[in-house]
Amino acid sequence: MATIKSQSNVLRYDIVGSRRFSNYCFAVIVAIGASGFLLAGISSFLKINLLPFPDALQLEFVPQGLALSFYGVAGTLLELYLLYVIAIDYGSGYNEFDRNSNKVTIFRRGRSKSNNLEFTYKIADVQAVRVEIRNGLSPKRALYLRVKGKGDLPLSEVGQPISLTVLEDRAAEIAKFLVVPLEGL
Repeated sequence: MATIKSQSNVLRYDIVGSRRFSNYCFAVIVAIGASGFLLAGISSFLKINLLPFPDALQLEFVPQGLALSFYGVAGTLLELYLLYVIAIDYGSGYNEFDRNSNKVTIFRRGRSKSNNLEFTYKIADVQAVRVEIRNGLSPKRALYLRVKGKGDLPLSEVGQPISLTVLEDRAAEIAKFLVVPLEGL
């Protein structure tokens, strides 16, 4: 969930990126599974049981051990990618509305400094704050900033939908701060 930093003329929402509890849990699960597959494949090749509970010596290396080794290597590569994404905190950033400089800044962290996204607009170019709420099997609760000539720019975090009250309060606060209409409610 985004944190709010509000001063008299600056409103800022920090956006959580890939350093979420769910990503840490998924990384641990992938690491355990990948190491189990890899150890089972190596055990079938070396004919030495490297796992404490299953008996991998009953597996033939071709094709069973080879397939398990492939899944173990693929899982390890996925694990390394997850750790990289968590380490750089991909997708994190902020939405800053600054009356002092008369600017709106939307920043998201990318894979490197050259891939970071930063959009800066004049407050006068902001036409509205729009809320999109869709319920059902794939619910969507998103907040957008309508900018002249640019369309709707997303302000919400990627991941779990935020609660309706938080979404409504945030949208109302931004619209009031920027003195623009609030659409979608």
